[in-house]
Amino acid sequence: MADLHSVASQLVESGRGILAADESVKTMSTRLTAEGIEVSKQARRDYRELLLTAPGLAETITGVILSDETFNDSLADGQPFPQACRDRGLLPGIKVDTGTSPLPKGNGATITEGLDGLGGRLADYAAKGASFAKWRAVIDVQNTSEYARDANAHALARYAALCQDNGIVPVVEPEVMCDGGHDLDACAEVTAATLVAVFDQLDRQRVDPSGMVLKPNMVTPGLKAEQVPAETVASATIQVLSSSVSTDVPGITFLSGGHSNETACDYLGAINDHAGSAPWSLSYSFGRALVSDALHTWHGDPGQTEAAQVALLANCRRASAAGRRRSMASGATN
Repeated sequence: MADLHSVASQLVESGRGILAADESVKTMSTRLTAEGIEVSKQARRDYRELLLTAPGLAETITGVILSDETFNDSLADGQPFPQACRDRGLLPGIKVDTGTSPLPKGNGATITEGLDGLGGRLADYAAKGASFAKWRAVIDVQNTSEYARDANAHALARYAALCQDNGIVPVVEPEVMCDGGHDLDACAEVTAATLVAVFDQLDRQRVDPSGMVLKPNMVTPGLKAEQVPAETVASATIQVLSSSVSTDVPGITFLSGGHSNETACDYLGAINDHAGSAPWSLSYSFGRALVSDALHTWHGDPGQTEAAQVALLANCRRASAAGRRRSMASGATN
């Protein structure tokens, strides 16, 4: 069985991050339509292949999260996507949740589905080469409750325990949404309460924190609220993490949460500037903040593949530079 701590540590290596290319068929099809691209399985495959085969991607990326459709598909030359990842120095990952549904008696809150049969699915993914997995829980600041947090924390912990039993590193993603007009203090309060609930459940379900990666939101105001400087986001984020996250976790890969690449990277750089002696590697697991420019540039035209890859790599380099700021400032090496 894989050494979970070694794999988790590799995923959060200083200055590199995780590329989230795991949109569901429905979500990916919606994004293709928005760009004027005819929706098809081949279009989705060609787009994911464009991302994975960008020259030198492993210089800034440690692993790629794939959807089930892509994980079980092959490149145009017939090479399976998981093996194509490994041949390029990237760890293959798999999204295993099946989306959200209304939480019964949750007053508008949601619960993430996908636990039924998950052990068997994970065993199959492991046999096909998966190194890590991802499960996303969604917490809305506007209608959160202790009940909603606990229900999602319990599901996250069950998923994480099943992953570790199958030799797969769990990426634990409790996302406090940045939609809405709430202020930074409201986000900090809900994020802290959510992380405390998650780590309580992880401990109860005997998940080894040294063999997992945490993928939380940064502590920011809602997108419709007055924004604050990156340094304020950084200070609040480090304070919340320090009060709620196990020091045994090797690293934290922040999600971009709907922010642009430039904004998300500004926040990540400031967080590393403020991290001091924090025990975790602080990196990124961005989706749209890395890939949206590439999708727009590609536009379904094979002749624009190289230009789209240039756009992707530029965004990856910006994120990587933000992730390296703490080690550069301290002179430390990983």
